Amino acid sequence: MNNSVSNTGRLLWAGLRALLVLTLVTGVVYPLAVTGVAQALFHDKANGSEVKAGGRVVGSALIGQAYNLPLKKGQETPEPDLKWFQGRPQNGLGTNSLNTRYQLILSGATNRSADNEDLIDWVTAAKAAVVKDNSVPGHTVRPSAVPADAVTSSGSGLDPHISPDYADLQVHRVAEKNGLPVARVQKLVDEHTEGRTFGFVGEPRVNVLELNTALKALTARS
Repeated sequence: MNNSVSNTGRLLWAGLRALLVLTLVTGVVYPLAVTGVAQALFHDKANGSEVKAGGRVVGSALIGQAYNLPLKKGQETPEPDLKWFQGRPQNGLGTNSLNTRYQLILSGATNRSADNEDLIDWVTAAKAAVVKDNSVPGHTVRPSAVPADAVTSSGSGLDPHISPDYADLQVHRVAEKNGLPVARVQKLVDEHTEGRTFGFVGEPRVNVLELNTALKALTARS
C-alpha cells in the first residue's frame, strides 16, 4: 500500500515537472526566440508589412482598402473618391451583421458561377462605372479596354493589388482630378509596378495603397 502511494506520488511529481518544463520551453522560450528572429531578420513582414505616411501607419501592403467618399444622409452605398486610384471590387466579401467590407471579419469569393445572374449584373454595372468614371475630357475609355480585375473581386476579397492595365486606365482621371500632368501620374504608376516574383511567378501588379500614398505625397509637393 505504501509503495503504491509512493509510486503514484513520484509519477505525479514527474508529470508536473514535465508539464512545467514543456510550458516554459514551448510557451515562453520558443515564442520569444521565434519573435526575436523574426524581428531581427524580417522586421517589416513580422509587423504586418505596414505602410507609413507622414510618420504614421496608414495600412498594410497585404490588405486592400476602400477609397470612398463619406456616406451622405440616407445613402447606403458609398461613392468612390475619384481623386484616388481605386482597387478591385469588393463583392467577394459580401455583407453581414459583422462585416461591412474590408473590416477583416471574413474573407472569401462570391462563389458564383460565370452564368450566375447576380454576378453578371455586378460585372456589367462595374464595367459601366469604370468606363464612366475614367472617361474625362479628351480621353474616353473604351469598354474593351477594361481589364478583368477592374470588374471582379479577388478570391479573398482583400487583394491589395491591381493589374498595371487597370492602373494605366485610371491615370487620366487621377491626373484630371488632382490637377497633375498625365505624364507625371503615369510615371508614378510605372515606378510602383512590380514584376513577377522571381521573374516567373504570378503576374505584374501595382499595390494600390502604396501608389496612393505616393500620389498624396506628389500632390502635397505640387
